[in-house]
Amino acid sequence: MSDRDVFIISAVRTAIGVGKPGGALQPFHPVDLTARVMQEAVRRSGIEAARLEDVIWGCVTPVGDQGANLARMSALKAGFPVHVPAVTMNRMCSSSQSAIHYGAQAILAGDMDLVLAGGTEMMSHQPIGADYPAEWPPDFPYALVHQGVSAEMMAEKWELTREELDDYSAESHLRAGRAIEAGYFTGQILPVSFPDPSTSSGQASLFAVDQGVRYPPNREKMAALKTVFKEDGVITAANASQISDGTAALVLASPEAVGRHNLLPMARIVARVVVGTDPVLMLDGVIPATQMVLKKAGLTLDDIDVIEINEAFASVVLAWAKEFCPDMSRVNPNGGAIAHGHPVGATGAILMTKLVHELERRKARYGLLTMCAGHGQATATIIERV
Repeated sequence: MSDRDVFIISAVRTAIGVGKPGGALQPFHPVDLTARVMQEAVRRSGIEAARLEDVIWGCVTPVGDQGANLARMSALKAGFPVHVPAVTMNRMCSSSQSAIHYGAQAILAGDMDLVLAGGTEMMSHQPIGADYPAEWPPDFPYALVHQGVSAEMMAEKWELTREELDDYSAESHLRAGRAIEAGYFTGQILPVSFPDPSTSSGQASLFAVDQGVRYPPNREKMAALKTVFKEDGVITAANASQISDGTAALVLASPEAVGRHNLLPMARIVARVVVGTDPVLMLDGVIPATQMVLKKAGLTLDDIDVIEINEAFASVVLAWAKEFCPDMSRVNPNGGAIAHGHPVGATGAILMTKLVHELERRKARYGLLTMCAGHGQATATIIERV
């Protein structure tokens, strides 16, 4: 270990619920759900909550019941001592990956030794865009468009066909379904229970399996769907990420904290980057972010054993793949957001949790997580299994 190291001690998530009324997590208040995953991450780490020096939390739509500093409210609901501070932050879809970065940076700066980082999004409660202004300034320098329009632009620029996008999306569902059958997610998911009003006794229901996965996928039905953002386009509901609910948390520690508290790290954070790109094309940032993080780590893509790239749209992943020509068996090996959903402010922490556990399952060494974010941004992280 060196002073340049930050370790992931624990990583846990909820199963991902469909983000609409009737979704499995919709009955929960965001504060209650977040408090549960915070408690579980701390429990799995083996530390006491009182030793945390900050809680850094991602949320894309911090309004209504996700407002008033969701991180602080949830930490208090979790029973953390009042001296443990907390902050909620927003970098659009990569909010909770950025929360992990900020926690790591605080540790590397020497300001802290133990940080809880993660994210929450209940899209069934607060629809994306609910925090947007009624109108942008009249002299705003960019003609901002919906991300779905940007996804169409990505497909056109990288010459991706509807069939390619739908084939990739069907494969995401297949991989996620097989992973669920094999029990790959069991150890990373915190099951949550709540009274089921559909039963006369109010018997508790347990939610522990990602709700949006369609296994096996209906490829013919996918092909029949109409495009959403462009009449003669290629983006449909089937090759875009699902609107979802979920939360995830990770405990980060310095080498000193690992030694002092006899902690057992899961992984080491090797390198982190954030980039900005064209806010209209918007979704291509995963390409320069991957290039930059590999350079910082002194690695090539061939060194990476498992890659998680957020499936905001299939065109994002396939454009990235055209640039890097990777072994696609290593890319989202257990499916992605097209299958299990994309609770935007939580997805970075969810994918990092998946990545840490998949490296452990495979006894593999290096993992890469990258994801695009609204208005032309992207983050990337490389971790090493310990």
